[in-house]
Amino acid sequence: MVRPRRVHKVFPWLAPAIVLWLAGTITPASGQLETRGTTSFAFGYGSGSIAVGDFNRDGNLDIAISQGELQIFLGNGDGTFQPPISYAAGTEPSSVTAADFNGDGMLDLAVADHGSASTSVYVFFGNGDGTFKGPTILNTTASDVGFVAVGDFNGDHKPDLIVTDGAYLSVFLNNGDGTFAAPIDTSGGASALAVGDFDHDGTLDVAAAQSNQFGASVMILLGNGDGTFRQGASYALVYPASSIAVGDFRSNGKLDLAIATSIGGAVSVFLGNGDGTFEQSVNYTYFVAYWIAVADMNGDNKPDLVISNFSGNGFSTGSVQILLGNGDGAFQPQEGFAAATTSEFLAVGDFNGDHKIDVIDMDGLDMYVMTLLNTGTVTFSPTSPLTFPTQLVGATSPPLTATLKNSGTGNLSISSVTFSGPPFKMRTTCHGSIVPGGQCAITATFTAAVEGVTSGLVTIKDSVSSKPQFVELIGTGTVVKFTPAKLTFSLQKVGTKSAPQTIQLTNTGDQNLIFTRTMYVGGKDYNDFSETNNCSAQIGPGASCNINVTFAPRKTGARNANVTVSDDGGGSPQTPQLSGTGD
Repeated sequence: MVRPRRVHKVFPWLAPAIVLWLAGTITPASGQLETRGTTSFAFGYGSGSIAVGDFNRDGNLDIAISQGELQIFLGNGDGTFQPPISYAAGTEPSSVTAADFNGDGMLDLAVADHGSASTSVYVFFGNGDGTFKGPTILNTTASDVGFVAVGDFNGDHKPDLIVTDGAYLSVFLNNGDGTFAAPIDTSGGASALAVGDFDHDGTLDVAAAQSNQFGASVMILLGNGDGTFRQGASYALVYPASSIAVGDFRSNGKLDLAIATSIGGAVSVFLGNGDGTFEQSVNYTYFVAYWIAVADMNGDNKPDLVISNFSGNGFSTGSVQILLGNGDGAFQPQEGFAAATTSEFLAVGDFNGDHKIDVIDMDGLDMYVMTLLNTGTVTFSPTSPLTFPTQLVGATSPPLTATLKNSGTGNLSISSVTFSGPPFKMRTTCHGSIVPGGQCAITATFTAAVEGVTSGLVTIKDSVSSKPQFVELIGTGTVVKFTPAKLTFSLQKVGTKSAPQTIQLTNTGDQNLIFTRTMYVGGKDYNDFSETNNCSAQIGPGASCNINVTFAPRKTGARNANVTVSDDGGGSPQTPQLSGTGD
């Protein structure tokens, strides 16, 4: 499912909601993304989505998340957000979209409730300061409300709503004062949809993805201009769609489709003929694609694809992938950037005011959003924060390095590189002018001063970025010491058990160390190892206890696991590693 967007026509009630195109404002570059920070949201379960808009009219983009509740995050203008303001919106709000529904110049929100047997859409009217009135409740004909989108379906220049509800697509025509007419139902529900004028007749159409026991497809429903639709062509999909995006990928005035399928992993691009029909799809594979958006990520005035991937693509967790468009309907191989742990939903916009399109990525399982800022011609490796291994309090880590590269066509001048100070130390070769293709290094170390997570920033000011660039530093201190930190067992016959080996756990702090969960063996081959210990519920300052581990391989070859220790000493859970070889 995807929020609809029309790329060839601007509606005054929708234009403030999201900024996708900033044509001609930046020099073409790779469109690299860098993690700039995370913000937790208050509550969440089930499905969700993100809407973008300037809800308090301060010039900074804000976001609204429908996950457990409707949650509003006001932007600070630097890619970070204030703590959320929450509003109840049924039992399981699953989709949110933004527009000015009552014509007062302030953005409003519509939220679909996917709760059990729900038939409700909640409309919240904006006060213009980031808060909302309401809600007004709209009832659908059927239950199982999954998704809500906005569009002018009867040509009166007022934003209407379209909702997926069970076996129907239902249109609520807007009266212009914030009230809506009764739903107009079209048979044939959808698992994903997008809106656009696909046949160039001046009325909005719908691309609706459907799946059943006979297969998956995308159906084109051509608008009649009164909130009703007639059936157009249908196109087979290899796998069911999880989201659809609309864009003019050839800049020929004809709308095209990009469809993400998380099951089976593919992005299918259908190029439009301009008459409501589409060419045979071109499929881009190696994705676990969940959500898809269209934006110009590298400033070359050609639409690109931005995809959130639940996992895979070379990353142990979720990722955001960019497919740069060639301008002819084809796309370059994916560029991947580490993102939220379970990357599900994303939104795009200029969240730090530097005229480059950034990405907000959402983890609905761990309940946080991650900001990935577009660094333009200044590219970094790695793109994720410099994250140091957990250190004993008082100990210093080995150095970690971020490499800065000038991927532009002109010289890059660096005026300053500063850092946030203890417990991090930094040295850098980034000074003066860097030629195109040239690079420099920022190297940092971390000395743990306290238990738990500490963060810092390296700030870079350069000649091509309107805002400072940042490299985030993350370190974790602990008072829990393991001697040794890893156990390696000798070759062991399958079906036999080794003699025990011992890890000594020591509390190096000055307070009691409390174990918050029973120790256990985890990891890939946890069944091949077992542990016993004499660690009580807590141990005092300077005290130690022993963890005894045996190895009994069930299969031949390398076997790997860990002991998982949960406590209040910082860096929990700690996982001393176990390895052995079955013979």
